[in-house]
Amino acid sequence: MWYVMQVRTGTEENIRCQCQRIISSDVLERCFIPYYQQKKRFRGEWHIQERILFPGYVFLIARNLEILIDNLKQVIGLTRLIGTGDEIVPLSQEEIDLLLRMGSDSQLVEMSSGIIENDRVQVLSGPLKGMEGSICKIDRHKRMAYLEVEMFGRTVEMKVGLEIVSKKG
Repeated sequence: MWYVMQVRTGTEENIRCQCQRIISSDVLERCFIPYYQQKKRFRGEWHIQERILFPGYVFLIARNLEILIDNLKQVIGLTRLIGTGDEIVPLSQEEIDLLLRMGSDSQLVEMSSGIIENDRVQVLSGPLKGMEGSICKIDRHKRMAYLEVEMFGRTVEMKVGLEIVSKKG
C-alpha cells in the first residue's frame, strides 16, 4: 500500500533518508519524494532544475501499516501520516496511477512541451500529453503549468514544467 506522510517543508530529503536508514526493507518497500523539472534562466542560459512536486510530503510504499507506524515513531521531524480523522488511509488507485503516469518509476516529472492555438493548450510531448483538461493556468514566462488534481483525499494544485513552443490565433 502507498501512504503519504506530512513533514515540515524543507526537511523532505532528511526524513526520507531517516526512513530508509531506520525502517527495515521487510516493512518499507520504498520511500520517495516526487520531483518535477523546471527551466530557469540565469547567466544568460536556460538550465533545467528539479523541484519537489508536493512540498511537505514524503511517500511510502509499505507492506504492514502497524509495524510501519511503530518504526516511524523513531523518525525525527515527522508531522503525521495522511488520512481521514484518526484513520490512516492509503492513496487511492487513481492517485497512484497519476503519480506513475506523471513520473514513472523514477518519480521525476519531466518537462512537457506544447502549443497554444486559439487560446487552447495542446501538449505535444511529455507527461502532460492528454492531461490538457486538468491544466487550470499556464505561466509562459516561468514555463510552468498549474494543474488541479485529486491527491491526499482533496483537490490540490500541482505545478509542473511546460514549455509553450508557439502561440497562434
